[in-house]
Amino acid sequence: MADETMKLDKIDVDKNSLYREDIFTDLKVATIRRLTPVKLDGSLDSQRDTLFSAETQILTPQGPLPIHVPIEAKSLEEAIEKFPAAVQLGVERLVEEAREMRRQSTSRIITPAEAGIGSKIILDR
Repeated sequence: MADETMKLDKIDVDKNSLYREDIFTDLKVATIRRLTPVKLDGSLDSQRDTLFSAETQILTPQGPLPIHVPIEAKSLEEAIEKFPAAVQLGVERLVEEAREMRRQSTSRIITPAEAGIGSKIILDR
């Protein structure tokens, strides 16, 4: 167990991959995260791209399902425009993953031992 546990003193922060996070929301359905690359001193790092992501929830019979997907955008305005399409792609991906998981589970061969049916038979001689 000790080998599987990460030692906290071994955690390294990647000083060359720092971002400042800004969150924008309409307080209804949309949350957009903007990750702006920064240098170690907190100044802007113009050598790397700003990253955007969309967050929302869709209601399902099992309850709310969080959706978190990247948005390919260069500005907040562009991210807002692309928000619906990005979320739609994220939902389609989730549906496809669910179908694939269902397909794999239905095509899986279950042995009698896995099903709890099989047991060792001892023959008396």
